[in-house]
Amino acid sequence: MTKYESSVKYNAAPVDRVYAKLSDLTNLRALQERASDPAFAEMIKEKSGGKVSDEQITGIQERLQNLKFDQDSVGGHIDQLGMDVTLRIIEREEPKLVKMELEGSPVPANLWVQLLPAPDGGTRMKLTVGVELNFFMRKMIEGKLKGGVEQFAEILATIPY
Repeated sequence: MTKYESSVKYNAAPVDRVYAKLSDLTNLRALQERASDPAFAEMIKEKSGGKVSDEQITGIQERLQNLKFDQDSVGGHIDQLGMDVTLRIIEREEPKLVKMELEGSPVPANLWVQLLPAPDGGTRMKLTVGVELNFFMRKMIEGKLKGGVEQFAEILATIPY
């Protein structure tokens, strides 16, 4: 399994509050609500350095709107794969780790969010994604995976906790 790690991100909220929100996936519905805000599209453009087109942003917004949430999982239909995929929490270690696994995907993958208290009372966080890919697939999508992990970590760091 190949691991891809984000850089360490920062949020001003205390680590207990960040953990409480991330360990209950119903709290991530805020992403759905933010997705329809025009400021969301501008934030994505800014963070990507203008590399994300309006059509791609519309696709992101539509995919976020189609997600279903419960305490332990978030999932939905992935048109490109023609199947339903779910991200399910498989381990919680309060207040420092939330580990998830992808279900229904043709590629085994997991994701974990590590949290540490920052000296000023905020939270430092890092996202790690592990994906089982053969050599050729890894070489084809490695750049996109690295960028996606970094962007997702940035989104998690900007959620109001």
